[in-house]
Amino acid sequence: MRLLIVEDEKRLATALARGLAAEGFVVDLAHDGVTGLHRAQEREYDLIVLDIMLPGLNGYRICAQLRAAGNDTPILMLTAKDGEYDEAEGLDTGADDYLTKPFSYVVLQARIRALLRRRTRAVGPLLRIGDLTVDPGAKRVERSGRNITLTTKEFAVLEHLTLRAGQVVSKTDILEHVWDFAHSRDPNIVEVYISALRRKIDVPFGRRSITTVRGAGYRLEADGDRDA
Repeated sequence: MRLLIVEDEKRLATALARGLAAEGFVVDLAHDGVTGLHRAQEREYDLIVLDIMLPGLNGYRICAQLRAAGNDTPILMLTAKDGEYDEAEGLDTGADDYLTKPFSYVVLQARIRALLRRRTRAVGPLLRIGDLTVDPGAKRVERSGRNITLTTKEFAVLEHLTLRAGQVVSKTDILEHVWDFAHSRDPNIVEVYISALRRKIDVPFGRRSITTVRGAGYRLEADGDRDA
C-alpha cells in the first residue's frame, strides 16, 4: 500500500516514513502544502497523513480541495493544536481521523491500520432504515433518493448505529467498534461525529433520526421526526 505523508517537520516526516516503510508500506513525502496537494492529485494513495500547519497551503484547505474533487482517500490529520473546535474544523473539511502532537508512533500505526481496514473490509449487506439506505460495500448513503457524502469515519459511525437501529448505543461502544483500537481520547469526541452526521442526514431532510439519550448514548430510529 502507498501512503503520502505531508509534514513540514522534516525530521518527524523522515522518521515516520522509515517506520512505515519497515512495516511494508511505500511512502511518499511532501514538506509543504502545495507539493502535498499536487502529489495527492497526481497519484492514487491508500491513505494520506496530513499535517494542518503547513507552509504554502494548510491541511484544512488541502483536505477540502481533495474532497471537492471527489477524492475519498482516507485522511489522518496531524496537528500541534488541541481542542474540539480544531477537530471539528478538520472533520468538516473531510478528514477521517485526527491525531494531536506529540503522539505515540504505536498509536499512529493503530490509527492507520484502522482506517485501512475500514477501507478494504468485506462488503456487507445493504441496510435500510426507513428511507435511509446505507451500502457498506460501496460506502454509499442515500435518503429519499438523494446521495449523501460522508467521510470514512462518519460512515463508520452511521453504519454502526444502523446495525443497531432502535437501540441505545453508548459513546464507549461507538469508540470500541468504530475506532478498532484502545482509544485514549475523551469519548466526547463522538459528539463531533454525531453532530456532523445530523447536519448531513437529518437537517437537509427535516428529520431528527439520531436522538440523544441523556446519560446513555444515541439511538438511530427508522424514520425519526419530521420538522413541522
